[in-house]
Amino acid sequence: MNLTARDRLKLLGGLAGYAALQSTGLVSLGDVVGQAVAATPKNMLRAVLVPEPPTLNTAFNTAIMVQQISPKMLEGLIGYDKEFNPTPSLATAWELADDGLSITFKLRDGVTWHDGKPFTSADVKFTFEEILSQHHPRGRATFANLTEVETPDELTAVMKLSTPSNYIMSALSASESPMLPKHIYEGSDPIGNPANTKPIGTGPFKFSKWEKGQYLLLDKNEDYWQEGRPLLDRLFYRFIPDAGTRAAAFETGEIDLGGTDPVSLSDIARVEELPDLAVTTEGYALCGAMYYFEFNMRDPQFQDVRVRQAVAHAIDKDFVAQNIWFGFASPATGPISQKLSRWYNPDVPSYPFDTAKAEALLDEAGFPRQSDGVRFRMTHDPSTYTEQYRRFAEYFRQAMKVIGIEVEVMNTDAPTFSRRVWGTNEYQTASYGIFNLPDPTIGVQRMFWSKNIRPGVPYTNGSGYASAEMDQILEAAQTAVDPAEREALFYQMQVLAMTELPIIPLLNIDYTTVYNTRVSGITDDLEGVFGSFANVSVT
Repeated sequence: MNLTARDRLKLLGGLAGYAALQSTGLVSLGDVVGQAVAATPKNMLRAVLVPEPPTLNTAFNTAIMVQQISPKMLEGLIGYDKEFNPTPSLATAWELADDGLSITFKLRDGVTWHDGKPFTSADVKFTFEEILSQHHPRGRATFANLTEVETPDELTAVMKLSTPSNYIMSALSASESPMLPKHIYEGSDPIGNPANTKPIGTGPFKFSKWEKGQYLLLDKNEDYWQEGRPLLDRLFYRFIPDAGTRAAAFETGEIDLGGTDPVSLSDIARVEELPDLAVTTEGYALCGAMYYFEFNMRDPQFQDVRVRQAVAHAIDKDFVAQNIWFGFASPATGPISQKLSRWYNPDVPSYPFDTAKAEALLDEAGFPRQSDGVRFRMTHDPSTYTEQYRRFAEYFRQAMKVIGIEVEVMNTDAPTFSRRVWGTNEYQTASYGIFNLPDPTIGVQRMFWSKNIRPGVPYTNGSGYASAEMDQILEAAQTAVDPAEREALFYQMQVLAMTELPIIPLLNIDYTTVYNTRVSGITDDLEGVFGSFANVSVT
């Protein structure tokens, strides 16, 4: 039968008990960093980043915390204004050919890498051909139609395309497609290159120091191409795992800024009332952030779609949105966010909360309750990035118990989570945040395209889902020129995804940024905490 109000209260009570286990002891800034930043300039932004990133380069890992750090040091060819129009960055001008088969970029003159070497079209060619199209989690889909990059001179780069691919212009920002120095990466194993943890870029800030487990320091690039920028002398990022400790650090003034839900969402209303702090959900429009639940389709228990449907019916998305995300999320109905209205299809198969239906489906699929009441057992790996993810995992464990599935929650760190889901594929189910980005070819295709099953590459097709019909739809959308045709194809894609259900789209997420009112410039552009911070200042 369906959950009663008492059942729901039990679930919520379980979550409260789980949260109570978390430590909330405050460790002062001085205790953590000692003398490391004792002589730092006054014009320094003190931010918090959770969890600690595994790398500092989004060309190889697009995890949310990597995307917050990388664009400070590494830049893209273009940026975007708040209307999603492209703006100059390393490229000052661009032109799409009438036939759609090439895009010519004029590069900014006089730009140097942090080691003093000049930035040229050779770097652009190398980055697109050898790095982004080969190793980027989304690159195989985004740049599938890129045949080569021509370099007629040092300040001109021409993308040659096998078919018109205007969506590429939505994927060229620093957080998505950073330019990398050819002289640093050529001839090396790019994924293992030391520059991924000590980046050499062209951006407004230069890598200074990474004290693992404690903090990251970035210093002003005195030779930055934009005159008078950056406004800050230093960025100081602390790694503080506990939400209560982070909230206390904001209140005492030890931290100026944090993005992607830096304090518990249950604490947001109180934080908003504090005189020196502000909260905003701006700066995330480019993301199309969602929360996905994924099945490992290699696992025999999930081969029958009725099992996947049963799990979907047993998750109360409204409960999760209101009681775990505290209203900073809404139930998702498909793999594309409702916020991307151009692409969103509201008419797809749905799985409303119904535990009786879930139990019937499991019976039909050949998983009756045994003498102990358990139908089968499985593991669940939640992402580590925010408190909500772990709380969802505890909710999920209890929700599955109602329908006779026993769940072991695998609470790990970020590298272990990534390895289990996208490396060894030893997980059974997982949940994590994902960005749709402005175009589904860039942000959504990677999760459902069989050619993007890429062991060891995070945020690709980790489920192992392979469908010839899905591949055909996605590849047709990649090459279609007519916007209406692309929209129709993505409508089909959403119907098929929700029919076969390798992934249960759970939520559309509204991330929060908390900052001290002394900080300005955080929401001046489209990318918020994912921007370069060249225009951010502290008074």
